Amino acid sequence: MRLRNKPWAKEKIASYPHYVIPHPEQYKGRWKEVFGNDQPIHIEIGTGKGKFITEMAKLHPHINYIGIELYPSVLVSALDKLIENELPNVRLLNVNAKDLTNFFAEGEIERIYLNFSDPWPKKRHEKRRLTYRAFLELYERILVDEGEIHLKTDNQGFFEYSLVSFSQYGLVLTYVSLDLHHSDFTGNVMTEYEEKFAAKGNRIYRCEAKYPPKHRLT
Repeated sequence: MRLRNKPWAKEKIASYPHYVIPHPEQYKGRWKEVFGNDQPIHIEIGTGKGKFITEMAKLHPHINYIGIELYPSVLVSALDKLIENELPNVRLLNVNAKDLTNFFAEGEIERIYLNFSDPWPKKRHEKRRLTYRAFLELYERILVDEGEIHLKTDNQGFFEYSLVSFSQYGLVLTYVSLDLHHSDFTGNVMTEYEEKFAAKGNRIYRCEAKYPPKHRLT
């Protein structure tokens, strides 16, 4: 799907530094100061238009959420939702996920959400997949011991690849659904993509993976 360019998006984002944090590297290891509390922090990589993260924040006010989105023209929609809902436990970052360790300290994040990530189906693009080993190493550095990754996708190939990648890296799969919307899973919060794909009859895949204890990189 072609991304619609919004040339005014960067200017609007810059107008709301309380919600979209400029220069997030300044807060590495200090995100609890940004939120003003000691609540656990969950991040969503590829937060898109923000439906998932804002709904999660409403349901779980005891958790702080940080949404990461590379494209300003997409992130501005998430910003609009944040402005409308005035959620104190959400912040947004307009950054690239490959730079996560520049923004978060070791053990600062409790959980990572990967919702409908670009599957990059061609083999030559494998290293761009957000469940490629190099990304799993990045996540491990910022997650608490036994931190978790929760993944949803409608792409069977990407899901199968991710299960294998998680297992080869040493993560423990604690939940796997091959048809989420026809399972007994409760509390599912849908993304914009999920609503669209589900309406077309696409199967939704979901898994939870946990890093084993004492597996942290040195």
